[in-house]
Amino acid sequence: MSGDDVELMVRHRTTEIEGVKIFYREGGSPSAPAVLLLHGFPSSSFQFRYMLPVLADTYHVLAPDFPAFGFSECPVRSRYSYKFDHYADTIEAFTNKLGLAQYALYVHDYGAQVGFRLALRSPERVAALVIQNSEASEDGRTQSWSAIEDYWRDPSLLKREALRQRLFTEKGIRSEFVEHLPPEIVELIDPSTIALSWTHIRRPGVVEALLDLHLDYQSNVVLYPRFQSYFRAHRPPADHLGTRGPVLHTSSGYRVQARSARRRDPHH
Repeated sequence: MSGDDVELMVRHRTTEIEGVKIFYREGGSPSAPAVLLLHGFPSSSFQFRYMLPVLADTYHVLAPDFPAFGFSECPVRSRYSYKFDHYADTIEAFTNKLGLAQYALYVHDYGAQVGFRLALRSPERVAALVIQNSEASEDGRTQSWSAIEDYWRDPSLLKREALRQRLFTEKGIRSEFVEHLPPEIVELIDPSTIALSWTHIRRPGVVEALLDLHLDYQSNVVLYPRFQSYFRAHRPPADHLGTRGPVLHTSSGYRVQARSARRRDPHH
């Protein structure tokens, strides 16, 4: 096997960041331009398993699992604060430890809110953005957010339990992947993806951690103006990817970001 073949292979690794074991997938040469892929809810770096070997012939690709997601550790809540700012702290420390001076960001769903924070903190380090199914404006969310927004307004035990029963069940997690999709699209979704997500979420402590994270999503809403200011001031090369008939994020939300960012040159 040649050295080039080895670099195209995806390695599955674990590193410790501030006392937390973080699992990540890595491919490509460390001397190549870096791409950092940040997953969404309720998935993990597993969602990038087909992308990584394709990108690895040109880029140094890294896809970590957030704490309480995938194969990363789920520290007890007294030891780790499940907030988006803290996730950004963890991923920033991850990039520093792995020596990523600059990188392109591929961000999906909740991962975008972590990635946007990284861009706010160090805009010179973010070479480009690919944003999939997330938003940086009030009109980017649909009515499907109503239950979570109810929890923001009233973070009582009753609302927390209602969200737990609606979302953190096997049926609820499956709905995150297939709800409102036509049958011809559903049959393209590998059921092992859903099963693995549900298996990870059933680990001890994960549901409580992710309920905390869902409550903190309101902190992203507060930051929307700053995210938009970043896009206008720095105009990073960006692509915006949406689903067919978005359920959680509207096309107008993508357009707001697109007006502020610089469309990526398809030849780069």
